[in-house]
Amino acid sequence: MLSVKALFTEYPNERGETVKAAQDVSFEVPEGKLFTLLGPSGCGKTTTLRSIAGLEKPRAGEIAVGGRVVYSSKKGTFIMPNKRNFGMVFQSYAIWPHMNVFQNAAFPLEVGKARMSRQKIEEKVMRVLATVGLDHLADREATKLSGGQQQRLALARALTMEPKLLLLDEPLSNLDAKLRERMRFELKRLQRELKLTTVYVTHDQSEALALSHEIAVMNEGRIVQIGSPRDIYERPQDRFVAEFVGSANFLDATVLGREEQADLYRVQTAIGQLVCFAVEPLKPGDRVVISLRPEDVYMSAQRPETANAYEGVVDAKLFLGEFIEFQIKLAGTLLLARVHPSFSPVVGTTVHVGMNPEKCVAIPDADRRGAA
Repeated sequence: MLSVKALFTEYPNERGETVKAAQDVSFEVPEGKLFTLLGPSGCGKTTTLRSIAGLEKPRAGEIAVGGRVVYSSKKGTFIMPNKRNFGMVFQSYAIWPHMNVFQNAAFPLEVGKARMSRQKIEEKVMRVLATVGLDHLADREATKLSGGQQQRLALARALTMEPKLLLLDEPLSNLDAKLRERMRFELKRLQRELKLTTVYVTHDQSEALALSHEIAVMNEGRIVQIGSPRDIYERPQDRFVAEFVGSANFLDATVLGREEQADLYRVQTAIGQLVCFAVEPLKPGDRVVISLRPEDVYMSAQRPETANAYEGVVDAKLFLGEFIEFQIKLAGTLLLARVHPSFSPVVGTTVHVGMNPEKCVAIPDADRRGAA
């Protein structure tokens, strides 16, 4: 298990100013799970990963893997990167161009402290190459591999070390869209088959949702929310999370009161009264922001049977193949909806709009308590 506690990593920029890259970052990754650090450029996710690897020395905190402390500011512990036995795959694969596929994968074993026979190295490397589907290309020059094959070779090189922890820093970002999708499946299969404890860094929300057991969304050096992919997407606790992970409609609202059903509240918005879900208790007068995913805005020719039913006018539409995106005007407010192409009213048509209360998530305003 990986344990990161109260990690602070700072460094000076080119102007001599202190960049607070990681601020009080804490999380745990159970053995055999894939944990993703997700966030925009400059949020501190790569610095956090490099701190775990030992490539950055934090100012404070503690990092331990399997009970072994590799960094502790209190204990004065700092294990050098080459002694941590972590595998790492960078955004640039750093393939040795003068070596073939086998030689690239075997390199960590040949330079490692543990001396192995040539036969044992060959057995181990070929087993790993077979795992990533490159055993038939063992003699090929590394520069003659495709992007996806180079990515798998970088992964194979990390795996030959039999690392206690695998660290992946945007490993798919250099691939084209279709290959990236295919490699997601490969990575997920390998991680689960080999039961590798993995920390994955990406700014790609789809990648994080597809691959992870758990996600930490980061912003400005801090973790904003940790949860399963479904929790992060369906139950954002912060407006930044709702905006960064997928598309969302936002409605400013004031709490009117609690409904009979637990965790449901009635609020007043620009489109009228609405019943919504809240993770934490609210009271009348609290100000909140309602987050609603476009795919959870239902459109129909008849009034839907839901507490949140309205009439709106189609303001604009875009055909995107799998679905149509509509802008619906409700009481002067535009809502984005994504619906199946089988329902395609023309612009200017009046339509019924429904929203499941469970999908309308109330996110507290920072200063909402002052509104009571």
